[in-house]
Amino acid sequence: MNISSSVSVIITCYNQGRFLGEAIESALRQTRPPHEIIVVDDGSTDDTAAIASRYRRVKLVQQRNSGLAAARNAGIHASTGDYLVFLDADDRLVPCALGTGINRLRAHTNCAFAYGRYSLITDDGKVIPSTQRTPAQGPPYLRLLISNYIGMHATVMYRREIFASVGEFDTSLAACEDYEMFLRITRHNPIYFHGETVAEYRQHQANMSRSSGLMLHYSLSVLGSQRKYVRGNRQAVEAYSAGIRNWRDCYGKKLFTTVGSQIRQRQWGPAIKGMRILLRYLPGSVANKLGRALIRTTARAPRHFAIKMSR
Repeated sequence: MNISSSVSVIITCYNQGRFLGEAIESALRQTRPPHEIIVVDDGSTDDTAAIASRYRRVKLVQQRNSGLAAARNAGIHASTGDYLVFLDADDRLVPCALGTGINRLRAHTNCAFAYGRYSLITDDGKVIPSTQRTPAQGPPYLRLLISNYIGMHATVMYRREIFASVGEFDTSLAACEDYEMFLRITRHNPIYFHGETVAEYRQHQANMSRSSGLMLHYSLSVLGSQRKYVRGNRQAVEAYSAGIRNWRDCYGKKLFTTVGSQIRQRQWGPAIKGMRILLRYLPGSVANKLGRALIRTTARAPRHFAIKMSR
């Protein structure tokens, strides 16, 4: 693999104009300047395009709203750098991010990507004290079957050529497209964890990860796509099973709580949608527990609630 050092920072944005300036500034303030900064406006209805246009060094790409995976792919097509970093518009890079990634990939020429740690920040950009565990030892693919321990996409610096090898982001996924890409890459390619903090992950109400129903559906869908690759490998099968338990536990409990709250507040539409997801992805014993826990509340629900749940 090549060892050149031109980096494209691809910032995807959908109605996050209020944060976009900070994301762009964080790319401009790098100790190792990027080759280019590309903002992909995924059909925003706010001032995203106007904000991006204020920066002379930013290339603006606009498209109809097509989802995060399609926006990332548009960034790949528009970019020319040998290394790629994908930054969501509501997050930030720390000043050493690009330099750290380049140095590590130059030192580990067999690795498809290098990644590090991230800090959490508040809606207004203040750092939230937090700790991150060092990834467990073992083959990255097996560890990723258990959980997406990389956590934040902006901590990753890819070699451009890996996309020619494994393909682009899966546009059928409305979430977890980065998780699917990590799995696809690590099935046959080594990666490198350098441990440096290189990005800041903003916590706010619009975070996709807060939608437990969406995340439960897509995390298990992505994991399910790996089933054909783990057959016949005992360790992989065990990791796959652990991953199913992990995602059900991670997002199932949150969705269970959310649905209970929606029912108590008589928000029947969202509650029906959430219960259907729970009944689809959780085992029968958990589904039964759900029914027992909510039966007294649903007994007071309108008749159409029970009819829709039975369909």
